Amino acid sequence: MKKILIIDDEVNVALLLSKFLTRNGFDVTTASTGTIGMEYLKNGNFNLVLCDFRLEDTDGREMLKNIKTQYPKTGVIIITGYSDIKMAVELIKMGAYDYITKPLYPDEILNTITKAIETHHALVEDKETEKVTYDKPTASSRETKKQAFSNEFVTGTSKVSKELMRQIELVAPTNYSVIIMGESGTGKESVAKSIHLNSPRYNQPFIAMDCGSLTKELAASEFFGHEKGSFTGALYTKIGHFEMANGGTLFLDEVGNLSYEIQAALLRTVQERKVKRIGSTKEINLDVRIIVATNENLLESIQKGRFREDLYHRFNEFGIYIPPLRERGADIMLLAEHFLRIANQELGRNVTSFSPEVVESFMNYRWQGNIREMKNVVRRATLLTEGNEIMMKALPLEISNFRQPSYDYSPVAEMQEIKENKHDLKNAALEAEYETILKVLREVNFNKTRAAEILNIDRKTLYNKMKAINIK
Repeated sequence: MKKILIIDDEVNVALLLSKFLTRNGFDVTTASTGTIGMEYLKNGNFNLVLCDFRLEDTDGREMLKNIKTQYPKTGVIIITGYSDIKMAVELIKMGAYDYITKPLYPDEILNTITKAIETHHALVEDKETEKVTYDKPTASSRETKKQAFSNEFVTGTSKVSKELMRQIELVAPTNYSVIIMGESGTGKESVAKSIHLNSPRYNQPFIAMDCGSLTKELAASEFFGHEKGSFTGALYTKIGHFEMANGGTLFLDEVGNLSYEIQAALLRTVQERKVKRIGSTKEINLDVRIIVATNENLLESIQKGRFREDLYHRFNEFGIYIPPLRERGADIMLLAEHFLRIANQELGRNVTSFSPEVVESFMNYRWQGNIREMKNVVRRATLLTEGNEIMMKALPLEISNFRQPSYDYSPVAEMQEIKENKHDLKNAALEAEYETILKVLREVNFNKTRAAEILNIDRKTLYNKMKAINIK
């Protein structure tokens, strides 16, 4: 059983974390001050420390420095309510595995902790030679891994979901690089994992990397790794994500956010399938399948000079589009029930169903945050529900008060004239314009600012056009 030490002077936070992690199979100890935490570390062989940045008697920098000096094999994750990227860079350079901000979300915490423990177990140091190697996971059955994965991925019954699964099954057995496209929260990492688990690489590492959180200072080290002493703050040898994924699959999320300079370095590695750690002269051969994800239109980014066309074509051997939740009508309640089962397990509840009013609200709501938003909504509603059925009062106001925007497609005289004279090119163009405006407005839940941006017109022009077709 993996041992975790939580150091946090907010007793309620420490207690909730402790209960959650204990339910997930960890041996958890809590400390309310840095001094107590260091005492526990003397007497226990902990795999990981979760330390709040602001403590009564010290701060995260000092704690991290002490832990990495005295217990270098213990992983450290810093928790803070103050999102500061400069601090994150400093802490990670000092040796922290990761940096997370409050509020804390259980599934994200669990994912980060699991990756941190796996990473630190992958580093096997030979004290005599200073050589670092990567211990790949031992082979396990595909069925066991798929069972563990079932909490994250649900096969839908809608037409678009069936097509998505067909594409996954088609590309999974190959070695093709894949671009997964879709809005934020649609489950791009889950699709990537499904491809991996259905591939011949299923018993090799699946390494996920969030490119959206990377800075220029961190990107090269995270991708390629570094040798001890190769730059100021490099206190230990670090294996990069490419090397960690060797033999398996590397998933790069939000790849469109990478700087142009990092894209150039990435291209060389992707082309040559070789990597060199910072500060090393040795090249390491790679056998890595690459899957990338984006919520941006990379072709538009190429046209604007923000993304390299040659890198895009290296990635785009096969493309998969994940539809937003609002286009997966038959799947909405299937997913809601799935997340209800998970929430019951996490919270120790026995909520069995949704009221008819809640079902109607779920089916009508736009779900701008997609599957991620639904998961959080169901978890919150399960926590607030006292009986066996989730009622409207347990839903956030944006869902319980949601109404389909009022609009009247019975146009004014001008629109009527257009419909009566369909063969007039000018009128046909106007009708197409109005239909496009309505389509975009529906897609963005009638957010006029966002619709104007997508339509590439100013808000005043959009208001005038909406008025012309009686959109209220």
